[in-house]
Amino acid sequence: MKQIEATILGQSYMLACPPDGEALLREAVGIVDREMSAIRDAGKVKARERIAVLTALNLAYQRAEARHAPAPVAAPAVVVEAGELDVEHLIRRIDDTLGSDGHLL
Repeated sequence: MKQIEATILGQSYMLACPPDGEALLREAVGIVDREMSAIRDAGKVKARERIAVLTALNLAYQRAEARHAPAPVAAPAVVVEAGELDVEHLIRRIDDTLGSDGHLL
């Protein structure tokens, strides 16, 4: 397995890198470095271990929050003419979303 050198909070680390995963690993290193630097720069926490734990908690919270976020909004309604919506299309989209729960019309 390939190894890459990465710097986080001014300290170098040798990290094992999966095949074709270098770009993703470097992106992850950048995220961790930014998060840890932000906590350190806030000035309230000085110990690296505490900064690392707080960073891990922040990133885990963001990941959990993203998993529980509402689904993205569907594509915008179809516009028939300037300023007018295709009401039939909207009704079909709502009916498709409701599925067997019932139809609007």
